[in-house]
Amino acid sequence: MISDPSCPLPGETAVSSVVIVDASPEALAAQPGDRIDRWLAHSLGARDDVPPLSRNRLKSLILDGQVSADGATISDPSDSVKPGARYRIVVPPAAPAEPEAQDLPLTVVYEDAALIVIDKPAGMTVHPAPGAPDGTLVNALIAHCGDSLSGIGGVRRPGIVHRIDKDTSGLLVVAKNDAAHHALARLFAEHTIERVYRAICWGVPVPPAGRIEGAIGRHPRDRVRMAVRPEGSGKPAVTRYRTLRRFGDAAALLECRLETGRTHQIRVHLAHVGHPLVGDPVYGRGRTARLGGIPESAKDRLRGFGRQALHAAVLGFIHPVSGETLRFESPLPADLADLLGGLEGAGQHAPL
Repeated sequence: MISDPSCPLPGETAVSSVVIVDASPEALAAQPGDRIDRWLAHSLGARDDVPPLSRNRLKSLILDGQVSADGATISDPSDSVKPGARYRIVVPPAAPAEPEAQDLPLTVVYEDAALIVIDKPAGMTVHPAPGAPDGTLVNALIAHCGDSLSGIGGVRRPGIVHRIDKDTSGLLVVAKNDAAHHALARLFAEHTIERVYRAICWGVPVPPAGRIEGAIGRHPRDRVRMAVRPEGSGKPAVTRYRTLRRFGDAAALLECRLETGRTHQIRVHLAHVGHPLVGDPVYGRGRTARLGGIPESAKDRLRGFGRQALHAAVLGFIHPVSGETLRFESPLPADLADLLGGLEGAGQHAPL
């Protein structure tokens, strides 16, 4: 149960919540005894009357002296469960978010108590960082979600489980509480998230469909860039691609599916095989394909496109709370649609 926060014990704030967990024979039969942080996480996750707490959050609460057994404070998260004990967990309110809440426009595709799916525009950074201290998706989400953010690790902030680059548009999912954050992170780690991108690259890949495999790590000389690295010096990465349309010999529209999710993965892999993204200022610098077979106006559009031509078009996953299969699609944004429209006369369906 959760105690009445208006009646705190000495030393507790009036807005803390208190959760009681009994290590009864029935509870231990349902969830055998274990180290206390893990057992409490499993026990709370099986209940409908209390908000779930992740094991990491419980570990932090124990180390902060917020968990007791029969009145005695527990200080070690690895302590074993004591049969018959009554555990009392004091959950302080989520601390205010460090990033400032900013009322910025958002395209919300889906939202519930556990998570939110956003269609991010190109030009918006996901998380505050040097050079982008505000105006980010996180700033916007803090303002949009307000009190529905129950806190990630005790801080009232959205849980970023994956990112897309500032100048990449499209779909991403963000957790609103600890339990959803850990569940979504596990799905990403297990590579069970469906992620499909639309990309326009220089040149036409041969074969028209294939699998690019190459470990990705920091570039050995330029630390701002990523690169395909020798085995053992980067993280394994796999991208599958399929050519949807070709535009003479100049460019192609690709569908890319991620088997892994590394920093700049599609951009790095396509550049590695000689087909960098149109407009990519980092991996496509000074690189264009043969521009035969398309009119001058189309060549100008390709040369002048102002960002990497990449869009996160499909996102599918199992909802971490309901177990429902969710799948979202995002249409091409106006700039990419306009680029394709200008290339249309030179386009043809690619033979697969």
